[in-house]
Amino acid sequence: MARAALEKLKLDRVLWMPTGNPGYRKPPVASGAERVAMLKLALADEARYRIDERELAPGASGYTIDTLKALRQEQAGDKLYLLIGADQFAKFDSWREPEEIKRLAELAIFLRPQIAIQPRDAQVIAMEPLDISASDIRARAARGEDLSGLVPAAVANYIQRRRLYS
Repeated sequence: MARAALEKLKLDRVLWMPTGNPGYRKPPVASGAERVAMLKLALADEARYRIDERELAPGASGYTIDTLKALRQEQAGDKLYLLIGADQFAKFDSWREPEEIKRLAELAIFLRPQIAIQPRDAQVIAMEPLDISASDIRARAARGEDLSGLVPAAVANYIQRRRLYS
């Protein structure tokens, strides 16, 4: 998805933001440090990818609107895009301050199999949809199944060595 966004939107970089432990959803299984370590392994070969750990900081709200407000202050002249999957776009109106989010960043949506949406006020990033999800990858890891082709080899090795998700 990130490669498709870089190409289609002519982006200088993509920021990857692992979420912290917001009170409005189930906490992640892997720790913030483990998720950052996996991101570093996965993103090592692409100079235009950056990891932004602000949502892992103590006291971070975890709300997209708060992160975008901070980014907008830091990068006042830059055009910002919020890259989200169709599953998240389908419930976007329930997010905190969705209209303000759209004012701060343009939405770029990735279609997902079996999720019907009517993109409005958003760009659709064309790419071959992948019928795989993070929850499926975690479930496969928990069962000890091979993750080849689903995550980079270095990430699969990290998950196996650390016995994450099992």
